[in-house]
Amino acid sequence: MSKSKQTHVGKPSLECIGEDLIQNILCRLPASAFASAACVGRSWNSTCNRILFSSPKLSSAISFNPSLEEAVNEVINKVLSKPIRPQFALASIGSSFSLEEAHQLITEKFAPEIPVIVNCPEGIIGREALTDEFLEVQRKVAEGEDHGGASPDQNVNQGIILIVGFLPGLKAHMLPLFYQEKYQALLIDEFVTGIKEYTSIVSGFASPAAIVLFSGRETDIKPVLQKLDHAFSLDTAIVGDGDSDFLYRSDDRNNTNRRSAAVALLFVKERDKPLGIGETKFHVMLSAGLMPVGSTYKVVAAECDKSSTWLTATRNTLDDALDGQSILDEIYNEFGDRIEAPIFYLGVTKRRRCSVGQEEARQQTFLEFHEVLGGDDEYLHVNHVDINSGDPFRFYLCNYKAALSSCDVLFDKLRHLKQDCNCTYDRVGNKREVFGGIIFSCSGRGDSFFGQPGIDSSPFLENFPGVTFGGTYCHGEIGRGYCSLYGQGNKEGDVARCSWHAFSAVYLIMSYTPPPPQSKTTSAEPGCSSSNQ
Repeated sequence: MSKSKQTHVGKPSLECIGEDLIQNILCRLPASAFASAACVGRSWNSTCNRILFSSPKLSSAISFNPSLEEAVNEVINKVLSKPIRPQFALASIGSSFSLEEAHQLITEKFAPEIPVIVNCPEGIIGREALTDEFLEVQRKVAEGEDHGGASPDQNVNQGIILIVGFLPGLKAHMLPLFYQEKYQALLIDEFVTGIKEYTSIVSGFASPAAIVLFSGRETDIKPVLQKLDHAFSLDTAIVGDGDSDFLYRSDDRNNTNRRSAAVALLFVKERDKPLGIGETKFHVMLSAGLMPVGSTYKVVAAECDKSSTWLTATRNTLDDALDGQSILDEIYNEFGDRIEAPIFYLGVTKRRRCSVGQEEARQQTFLEFHEVLGGDDEYLHVNHVDINSGDPFRFYLCNYKAALSSCDVLFDKLRHLKQDCNCTYDRVGNKREVFGGIIFSCSGRGDSFFGQPGIDSSPFLENFPGVTFGGTYCHGEIGRGYCSLYGQGNKEGDVARCSWHAFSAVYLIMSYTPPPPQSKTTSAEPGCSSSNQ
């Protein structure tokens, strides 16, 4: 036997390894190596796609490295340490970092067609990339205050969290909300219409599965939320940060224009998704932190400027209008000396006519929270403009006992979701699973509010240990629905909707139901997988 033939016989070919072993090896590779493996050949590409499309994947990591470049590398290496084909990337950075530089560094790590949002919130929540320690860290910590779990050598105004995801059966798409240049008015109808048109093309329906919304600090996002709630099915999950600086890159163009008032990351069901893919579902849950106090009032007269309203009101048991100081005195009398420097909000119930484009307008009822700025012997001063004569309202006080109670209720809801997931889906034992969660928590909460860290995170972490969970602290958390948590009722049976909250924590929980056994066929897409796709 010749030497060359002996060599050929002594070396096993790739096919001799066995498909199961190859799959076991491939599923352990980091994303970049996994992407290269997918290009080896048709068989490996099919195996890689089978691994990817077997279930959704969400990955996140945080870093407090003082070097922005090194921090970006740390979180990138962590989130891409396992096989994933990112469809989107959400990053949040500390205020001491440059938003523009962070945006450039992060977008360079992903292919141009991947939507990327980078924002600067009030803090970050998640697992540290190098230690896997779970931290809740808020920005702008005063000297001498607790650092929310960060070590003394970690600058809490630095830090970065990166979240990437791959959700088979769904398309991720970015859509900005622009100002009308001449009048600086928000182009809300065009924004909503754009969402509808894209969703209709991809899915055949008018409503997306979920919208993650980021709004600029100068943007009044409340009328936008009214239109979104009016336009889309109640099955559409809507969450986000209603007040932060942000930059974005959409999937069809590179745009870092700060004049964008807001940007929406859409998740849309594919009309013709590949065979063998189950259903991803989004669940929005809320831990409220506001408690209603006092009587119900009704606005008698309201005068507005560009950003606030001065109003008088009458109590439901009185006919005469009350000035601002009289109203505040009534609320203070509810508490006596039990609270110091309270933060009050008006929960205003608004009946408004809503429409998009040329459609016929219809009445809808919304509950909106607006911060009380003060009062004098003439008016009550409120931080918002869309308040009209005849609008009823109640006062709400941020209250940690109410927040703790709401966290307990949330824990029970997550426990029930876990129990529901543990019910087997089919005869071969495939189960529905929660694979990830994103939190938007008010910057007024956290350690300083509850007196101990981890209150907002523990309901998820205890029910779903080991599942990806991360998010941010923000000022103006967005979460659709939930008027019942604020003690709201309506005698006419007209349910009020609420999408902008204060002193709350909004959770976007993601679950996946596998397909029935008969539809589980190999669903390999042509072409190579890539960590930059």
